[in-house]
Amino acid sequence: MGLGPRIDLRVSQQLVMTQQLQQAIKLLALSNLELEAVIAEELAKNPLLEARPGEGGTASDTIVREDREYGDEAADPTGSDELIGNKLGTEDSPVDMDWQAAALEVDSFADVGGGPGGDEAFDFDRLEGGDSGLSEHLLAQIQGIGGTIGRLAEAIVKELEETGYLGTALRLIAEECEAGLNETEEALALVQSLDPPGIAARSLEECIALQARAADRYDPAMARLIANLDLLAKGRMADLRRICGVDEEDLADMVRELRAYDPKPGCRFVSKEPDAITPDVFIRRTSNGWLVELNNAALPKVLVNRRYHTELKRGPQDKASKAWLGECLASANWLVKALDQRARTIVKVASEIVKQQQGFFERGVSALRPLTLAKVAEAIEMHESTVSRVTSNKYLACDRGLFELKYFFGSGVASEGGEGAAAEAVKAAIKDIIDHETDVLSDDAIAAMLKDKGMDAARRTVVKYREAMGIGSSIQRRRQRKMVAG
Repeated sequence: MGLGPRIDLRVSQQLVMTQQLQQAIKLLALSNLELEAVIAEELAKNPLLEARPGEGGTASDTIVREDREYGDEAADPTGSDELIGNKLGTEDSPVDMDWQAAALEVDSFADVGGGPGGDEAFDFDRLEGGDSGLSEHLLAQIQGIGGTIGRLAEAIVKELEETGYLGTALRLIAEECEAGLNETEEALALVQSLDPPGIAARSLEECIALQARAADRYDPAMARLIANLDLLAKGRMADLRRICGVDEEDLADMVRELRAYDPKPGCRFVSKEPDAITPDVFIRRTSNGWLVELNNAALPKVLVNRRYHTELKRGPQDKASKAWLGECLASANWLVKALDQRARTIVKVASEIVKQQQGFFERGVSALRPLTLAKVAEAIEMHESTVSRVTSNKYLACDRGLFELKYFFGSGVASEGGEGAAAEAVKAAIKDIIDHETDVLSDDAIAAMLKDKGMDAARRTVVKYREAMGIGSSIQRRRQRKMVAG
């Protein structure tokens, strides 16, 4: 074989992710609010796209042309994997369609529709935030105080955390405001004298002490009790009586006083209105089974104006204009098809979740089963990564409340039925046992009671789930009972 340059022909396969393919994958994981932002950007730069008023968009946001044509409906692909495989946006075919007409049928136990309807409707009230935030509330009280102290007080207020604590060192505030440390401490004392009591504290002990002073209860005995909160948490009441120099009755009164104080006084103020979570799908029980419906009110709707495209195409055009118009049409077709497939995929995944976790919707959290993304992906013939993206930032509403789709996935423990019990079901059972215990039960006793309920949970599993729920050990619970009784 001679040495020298030559030309060889090789055949190989390579997976190339185009920009549209990457965008289609990202759309699956977006929440409705994030999706609205993406669509608004596309509407602004693509003249062939328009929003349907009253369904995911408003007439004031988008100019809707009266010469709109809907075109033919797109084919019903089997899943987002097929959508990705079909090279989105490359076909010049009309894909305008109504998601409500594109209902997805699943197994006989569940009916699937494209939008909320039926006899009952879900109604969620928006949570209302406070009239003003913590900073505004405090700044209003120091209004009119000028000079260096007033300036330092405003700087301290702006450094407060949401809980009302001051996490920034006074030295740094003094350096930032070019003031002395003594003046900064004077400004801190001013802020700490404001309403609510306990604000601008640098530790839990200082926060409680400020509230005790405001209530005129900060005597030497209370000061020693506040300085030994760790002993109170451990239930060492005898040591506290000796340290504070009080009898059992006086100590009980002091403890009751401490429990009336707020450890996070800033949390009562809401600086902004909390965002209401809008469900993506509704789950309702009907006479024919479970109904899985898309929340059309939260889904952005866009259409391709094909008549406007035809008018532009008939006009005089150069080569660059034709290329630009073709790109606009391909991009519009891709976006509408991707949004439609996103909606179908959400319904498909939610329907399988209802099928796998039917016991939860019928009997509650105690009937949750262990479920993995791979199991759902295999059932609906999609890739596991697709299911993972679909369940991110998506919520379903049912008679039992509002739940993220991720809530229904998780590991569990073995059970006598063979299907196992989900971690949330085991946690609920542990909490129920502890809430109804007459005598304080050990973790071993709780594990034995779970086994009687058909949940084969080891003691270490009980400890892990109990600590995850913030429930103390049997020793801690026993001390708490003594404190309450005392």
